[in-house]
Amino acid sequence: MLESKRKAIIFIVLSVLLAVTAGFLVLKKVQALNTNLGTSVKIYVAGKDISSRSLITPENVKTNEIPKKFLKDYHITNADELVNKVSVVPLSEGDIITKNILKQASSVVDENNRLITLMQNERVFFDEPLEALDRVDIIVSHRFNGKEETTLFMKDVKVARTAKKDNKFKGVQLEVSIEKAPELIHMQNYADSLRVIKANVGKQEANEETEEAGKEEKPQVETKQEEQKKPGEEPKKEEKPKEEQKPTKPEEKPKQQ
Repeated sequence: MLESKRKAIIFIVLSVLLAVTAGFLVLKKVQALNTNLGTSVKIYVAGKDISSRSLITPENVKTNEIPKKFLKDYHITNADELVNKVSVVPLSEGDIITKNILKQASSVVDENNRLITLMQNERVFFDEPLEALDRVDIIVSHRFNGKEETTLFMKDVKVARTAKKDNKFKGVQLEVSIEKAPELIHMQNYADSLRVIKANVGKQEANEETEEAGKEEKPQVETKQEEQKKPGEEPKKEEKPKEEQKPTKPEEKPKQQ
């Protein structure tokens, strides 16, 4: 009898241990599934119809949730990745916005202007690193009919964007008119040397401002001098009543007669 009870207790303990182990394994599996499927992440989708080449704004996008297991590198999870971007294909409401359909919006304001890329190479030289919105002059050296010439090709050209690699300056995108674009591309391809130098627009503007400030100060000095003269002139105006008293002399002559 005691032997049977001991066997029963052993079986009960073993069954309890097996049940606990099985429960623990099931719990770990469920947690793993919840981590992959149950945890959701937010991605950005089209909130309404978006035409191609139109700028994406916060008003025409919204968020949607998908399981973390299905999240891919091309999904957009950060709103900063949509700043100043356009879609190369039209999107309908609810379509997922992916990185491969986005493109940087053009910084050209004038519809008649175009962006031309100039990268540093054996024929294109930059005297110093440039930044966006700088102004540059382009000097071209070439040989035509056996005659070597160096001329100022373009002046005061706007830098729309700059290109960098490993935090080192590599080139620029220049905003030029559509009429000047073929000329610039021609020189880029066939000129012996094309040098881009930064225009000193800032210094010229500073000199103009100082000159204008000097012109504005001169009238103020003159007005001060006039104000200083006026107090001296006032006594002269007060002397005029003395001259008006002269007509009293003719009145005294009849009394003597």
